[in-house]
Amino acid sequence: MQERSERTRRRLVYAGAEMFHRNGYANATLGEIASAAGVTKGALYFHFASKDELAEAVQQRGCALLHDSVRALREAGTPPLQALIDTTHWLAWTLHADPAVAASFRITKECGPPPRGPAGTRPAVVDFHAAWISAVSTLLRLARDAGELRAQGRAWDSAQALVVAAACGIEVMSGTGMPYGELQRKVTALWALLLPALVAEGRAREYRTQAAAAMDAEHTAGTGHTAGTGPAAGTGPADRTAPPRCPEPAPLPGDGDGGGNGSGDGEGAGDGDDSAARDAVRDGAGEGARDTETVRSSR
Repeated sequence: MQERSERTRRRLVYAGAEMFHRNGYANATLGEIASAAGVTKGALYFHFASKDELAEAVQQRGCALLHDSVRALREAGTPPLQALIDTTHWLAWTLHADPAVAASFRITKECGPPPRGPAGTRPAVVDFHAAWISAVSTLLRLARDAGELRAQGRAWDSAQALVVAAACGIEVMSGTGMPYGELQRKVTALWALLLPALVAEGRAREYRTQAAAAMDAEHTAGTGHTAGTGPAAGTGPADRTAPPRCPEPAPLPGDGDGGGNGSGDGEGAGDGDDSAARDAVRDGAGEGARDTETVRSSR
């Protein structure tokens, strides 16, 4: 029962992410989301009391994916600057492979407080742009502290602003509908220009600017879903291939709440532990807000 409830919830989060990404928060309806997930509205309301709650779960998944991908690179011993390069390629890949990340950016744009969102809209659960800036800035600071960068003092502020602006542009380019292959080539070209300005002369060749071979293999094999497509029949988000080196995120909040799902299939279970996902959201938002101010002040 618990496993069935978790699968249903993950399908709903995946379908919600797709609809928020494709149609926007305001235009996405719970009826369409339930239909896309292959469940009744009663089953949806068993897991989520409102569209706000579903949007929160989508953003928590997006933040957990980002947090886990960075953590996996660090635990593998990847040097910070190479980890930063790989994380930008991960973003390019994931914007096409998992709608939760693209939807998290869009929810932030549409539902964030002014000036991001129109007056009267509900503030976004987390500023996903700030979470992304936090991840980029943290890896760049680690690279500086490890002696990989030559920028110090005011030069460091300029380098940070340049790298953050370039990293944020990846999401913008993806939003134009650019195919993944073209986006990957642009990210590679971006680092070919940035690296000589960041590291000591002659050291740029020490870093790989292309996407990792495993990521290329995933895309070439066609195992990842592209943005705007749904899971194959009979599968849910938990069944699809995840981005390379990105572990499955912590259980989403509320997985396995006891009770029926309103559709007559009698789902039931125990309480889920969503502390890791919530920590990722909270840490990303707090760090990102500070890093956003740093970037603004350097302009």
